[in-house]
Amino acid sequence: MSFGRHPLDNPALASLTGPHAHFAERRGRVLRYPVDVSPWLALPHDPGAADWADLAALVGPGGAAPLAGFDGPFPDGWEMVLDLAGVQLVDDGLDAAPDAEAVRLGPADVPEMLDLVERTRPGPFEQRTVELGTYLGIRRNGALVAMAGERLHPPGWTEISAVCTDPGHRGEGLATRLVLAVAHGIRERGETPFLHTAASNTGAVRLYESLGFRLRRTVRFMAARVPEHLGADRTADAG
Repeated sequence: MSFGRHPLDNPALASLTGPHAHFAERRGRVLRYPVDVSPWLALPHDPGAADWADLAALVGPGGAAPLAGFDGPFPDGWEMVLDLAGVQLVDDGLDAAPDAEAVRLGPADVPEMLDLVERTRPGPFEQRTVELGTYLGIRRNGALVAMAGERLHPPGWTEISAVCTDPGHRGEGLATRLVLAVAHGIRERGETPFLHTAASNTGAVRLYESLGFRLRRTVRFMAARVPEHLGADRTADAG
């Protein structure tokens, strides 16, 4: 499969050239988020040798280059360190609604958010990920026990991500409530919610489909290590 031109076919690129352009670190046609915001990089639709050289320069020799939605071959000499089959789901009739118990999370909540992520492993979440969009949480006895928020932001779309619940509070429907509350906020802006999850996580896929998400396409989450002899000493351009 090659990249199409729909924003969700290359959502990191669409985000970093659109609503998230203020986060973009650029080298030629290759863009990335600051590493303390998100690990994802974005290649152009038709990457060539110069783009791979720019990607190597952005990441640095020996660094891992994670790409979401890319399924073409990496250049010779790049060591594959991640190849995960995933699915992309889009809103197809969610019963989105605000939640009275959900609270907005911000920078002051990051230590608790990182602790919850460490215990639940929902996917990449860094020190500044909270800056990507709205994050909502539910507290019990003052402790953060569930959260969900917004990540990639292609024009007209917003990804729901970091959906997680403390093991001691699973089965209470907290994640479902937060997904629907985050989706409500996205819809209020006139945008459409979407999300990604591992294809092997069949329970989560069934749950999301029962809520009103529809499978749009399969994706691959891939990362390869930049060969030690590649890279450059110039820093990335900001903006």
